[in-house]
Amino acid sequence: MDFDTIAAIATAPGEAGIGIIRISGKNAIEVGDKIFKNRKQLSLKNCDERKLNYGYVIDPKDGKKIDEVLMVYIKTPYTYTKEDIVEINCHGGNIPVRRILEIVLENGARLAEKGEFTKRAFLNGRIDLSQAEAVMDLISAKTDKSFDVSLNQLEGSISSEVKKLQNILLGMLAHVEASIDFPEDDVEDLTYGNLQDQGNQVLDKMNMLLSTVYTGRILREGLKTVILGKPNVGKSSLLNAILRENRAIVTDIPGTTRDVIEEYVNIKGVPLKIIDTAGIRETEDIVERLGVDKAKELLSQADLVISVFDTSKELSREDFDIFDLIKDKKTIVLLNKSDLPSRTDEEVILKYLPNKRIINTSITNNEGVDRLEETLEEMFLSSEVQISDSTIITNVRHRDQLMKAKDNIDDALNSLASGLPLDCIEVDIKNCWENLGEITGDTVGEDIIDKIFSEFCIGK
Repeated sequence: MDFDTIAAIATAPGEAGIGIIRISGKNAIEVGDKIFKNRKQLSLKNCDERKLNYGYVIDPKDGKKIDEVLMVYIKTPYTYTKEDIVEINCHGGNIPVRRILEIVLENGARLAEKGEFTKRAFLNGRIDLSQAEAVMDLISAKTDKSFDVSLNQLEGSISSEVKKLQNILLGMLAHVEASIDFPEDDVEDLTYGNLQDQGNQVLDKMNMLLSTVYTGRILREGLKTVILGKPNVGKSSLLNAILRENRAIVTDIPGTTRDVIEEYVNIKGVPLKIIDTAGIRETEDIVERLGVDKAKELLSQADLVISVFDTSKELSREDFDIFDLIKDKKTIVLLNKSDLPSRTDEEVILKYLPNKRIINTSITNNEGVDRLEETLEEMFLSSEVQISDSTIITNVRHRDQLMKAKDNIDDALNSLASGLPLDCIEVDIKNCWENLGEITGDTVGEDIIDKIFSEFCIGK
């Protein structure tokens, strides 16, 4: 494909040791040559390819030096975009990179759109769409594990699985078309049997991939974790202990937390979107009551609840109300203030909340927090297969296409079982193949491609 020449700042804004401006396109080397000068007065074309060349960026209009730089050029096709690429390494900081970018744009390049470098890598066939999406996931990864999953996808783990399924589907289509085209060969019974076996093989693999969606969502978005309890039981202290900073205000006055506080935290590889909520109680305070209502709303959406109870006090009606709220949720129960004499009957809690994980804590003394972190790891990652050996679905778009494809193969198998004509079954198999192709970009529309890359940052 023949594209014009684009440029953008590839490093984050702000003060840094190095800033990088990237140029890509058919005239990238010519643009770099116009603005680069070194002591030997060599043009960039006469410098070594794939090696950093020392010199200066100059303004061609008047020869004024803009910055001392190291410049490298790489010729197609062995580049990120499969186009000629020039990268300028200059001093970091907003002024140097901005001034150099301005010079580049004045001399034959245009400003790149969001994600345009990666979009060109996709359109030029270097990577498929699932790998392109993995680039952004890699940049936004919140934990080492989510980074590993994204790197695995960038290397083609999703693509590989999709292509295996598509190859089976193509074989099924070949059987169908042969039976339709040559009915006199009397192979219909054999064809139905083969299609049933291959269809079940595809269905089993799709179910296996879809079974990873929950883990994938946690790794990508974080485990939505709500801290719940009565006022003044230690919820905000727990948030501060988990974050290792004083994020929430802690006082002895009940009802201090009235609004929702959300933070991301990495606990032993589990990304948590942790939410501190208002204490659950009946109150005449309108603002606090809104906070309580919000806490109950968030509870219904939570992946995990950390419910905190004050063992230095007897169980109250509010505690039993909380029992009812969390009995059907995945919950870790913290019996807090264990440093004080206990007035709570733990047997009652066990009766109302059987099969819940219970941890004794003294959050103010930082006791039990380590055990909470270990429990989180046990609950969500102990049975997880090794990242490097598995394919985990983290992308919502991939999940949706897999579910559509699964519906297609289900329809095909049901039609086979009912003995419907092969031309009807062929439609479902083709639809399944096409829905899988949208994951890798083989059959995806231009509007979807534009939407995906519009979510990237400029320069990537």
